[in-house]
Order: sequence, then C-alpha cells, then structure tokens
Amino acid sequence: QVQLVESGGGLVQAVGSLRLSCAASGLTFSSFAMGWFPQAQGKERPFVATINWSGDTTYYADSVKGRFNISRDNAKNTVYLQMKSLKHGGTAVYYCGDGTRKYWGQGTQVTVSS
Repeated sequence: QVQLVESGGGLVQAVGSLRLSCAASGLTFSSFAMGWFPQAQGKERPFVATINWSGDTTYYADSVKGRFNISRDNAKNTVYLQMKSLKHGGTAVYYCGDGTRKYWGQGTQVTVSS
C-alpha cells in the first residue's frame, strides 16, 4: 500500500520560511517523479514544484520561482519543499504527490499570516 505522509506545515508570517517533508512508503520511490501541490479552500490543486526521479531536474510554477526549492533524498524516501518569502494569500493545504498524480498524501496545512 502506497503511503505519502506530509509534515512541516504550520502558521508562518508572510516573510517567513517553512520546510515541508513528504515520507513515502510502499513504492519504489527512486523510480517516481514527485511534486508538491497546494490547494486553497475551494480552489484547484495546481503544481508548484516537481522533481524527477534522480533529483537533477526540477520545475517550478512561475509564481514560486526563486522562492521555493524542491529536493529529494532517495535513501530516505523523502521529498522536501523549502519555501521562503511566503505571501499572504498563500494559505493552503500542501499535498505531496507522484508525478502522475496517482498517489497523494493527506496534506499539511500551511497558514500564512500578514
């Protein structure tokens, strides 16, 4: 059974930083591209960052370029999202998912205060 477990969310000021983690099990983690997908209440779940299986290729949504950094540790079956300069209005549940969006975690709440 595939499990993705996010952690690291919380309350952060708009100028603050936060690091999210997603621990994977039940799949050959190093074979999967992974990504982070925030979902604000009532909104869609777009990608903000993805990383290929080896970690040497990353993609970012224009809205987060220069502020977010995705990385992975295949030895630990974990993918990370380092976020800085979070913007007010950036409050969302951040989901970890595989590159095909077949597998999802339960999400971790990120609340950005002004």
